[in-house]
Amino acid sequence: MSIEELTALVAARGLANPRIVTSGNFATPRTTLAPLLASLEQARLNCLNAQPGLDLHDGIVPETSFVGAGVRRSPRLAYVPARLSTVPGLFATALPPDVVVVHTTLPRDGRVSLGVEVNIMPAAVEAARARGALVVAQMNPRMPWTFGDAELDLELIDVGVEVDEPLASHVAVPPGDDAVAIGSRVAEEVRDGSTLQAGIGEVPDATVARLTDRRGLRIWTEMFSDGVLALERAGVLDPGVEIVTSFVFGSEELYAWLDRNPRVRLRRTEVTNAPSVIAQQPGMTSINTALQVDLFDQANASRINARIYSGFGGQTDFTVGATHSPGGQAFMALRSWHPRADVSTIVPLIDEPVTSFQHSAVVTEQGLARMTGRSEKEQAANLISHAAHPDVRDELWEEAGALGLA
Repeated sequence: MSIEELTALVAARGLANPRIVTSGNFATPRTTLAPLLASLEQARLNCLNAQPGLDLHDGIVPETSFVGAGVRRSPRLAYVPARLSTVPGLFATALPPDVVVVHTTLPRDGRVSLGVEVNIMPAAVEAARARGALVVAQMNPRMPWTFGDAELDLELIDVGVEVDEPLASHVAVPPGDDAVAIGSRVAEEVRDGSTLQAGIGEVPDATVARLTDRRGLRIWTEMFSDGVLALERAGVLDPGVEIVTSFVFGSEELYAWLDRNPRVRLRRTEVTNAPSVIAQQPGMTSINTALQVDLFDQANASRINARIYSGFGGQTDFTVGATHSPGGQAFMALRSWHPRADVSTIVPLIDEPVTSFQHSAVVTEQGLARMTGRSEKEQAANLISHAAHPDVRDELWEEAGALGLA
């Protein structure tokens, strides 16, 4: 169909305030989605980590369990708290879709591929099929063909809209000195044969860049970027084990490497983020970050001044899964001082909802503070002595005494 025919088809269904579930991150099908949303007086747009650039008029309510920069400041934002592993199940219960819009390859042999963004979309498609909702595919020849749960039979799709547009890409900036120091400390803890989960950002990039002398590493993660390609080319990854992720964003070079690459399997979020499955990965090493960590080893990675900034994402899933893995470790890595807010990130007691806790270690540019198996007083002492910025250590010791931690 043309986009005009699609908008007419949706209008003919007479849906009042429909819920539209769409691919998120860097795979949002903008060319199809923008005119569709513009044609609707009201709708709820369910999208993970929505990026800037999609115009949402006043009748569109952005709905999500992980807030992206594109909707973070929206006064209409509907944040649905949920660990990422539990989000797919919501489409069959609390958040039933009326329209699903995915971004795919062109059809081949009766199938399409979801390419760089599998994530929660297979569950959304299945929920739509079960209730007779509309499934739309924006079909793009530039989308790389990926395997695993990315492949969908054409019979699951009602409408295809063909476009030809470049995929959004991400080019990493060189890590700063603090990120290099943190990444170096985390990398020292990664053993040969470990399984890695690392997100995007300066610290994960700096960590991965310092693993080129390891061997037999595995990747089991919710997402990866160009750092994994660098590890593959350096011979660091176990060639006999598939590289598993749920979504990808990075450079055009990375997308070209992904295309029809049998080494990589994209799995649905219920699999990649299930703590029980994560726990089965040998030496699972999880690397996450936060806005604050307190003296009880509680991390806030979701809120600033009581306002939602992101969400649980996969941090809770991977922290729990990694700490149950044989030889597993869950690292919380962050700067000791927030440069924009000009405050310490190690605080006495966080006053926001907790995102994760009970990490193996907290790592800053100041050092590595061990948490596992330590008493609460030892944990607080390690955080103050090894992770906190020197300018706030005296204050933290005083607060630790007031909290019964010193």
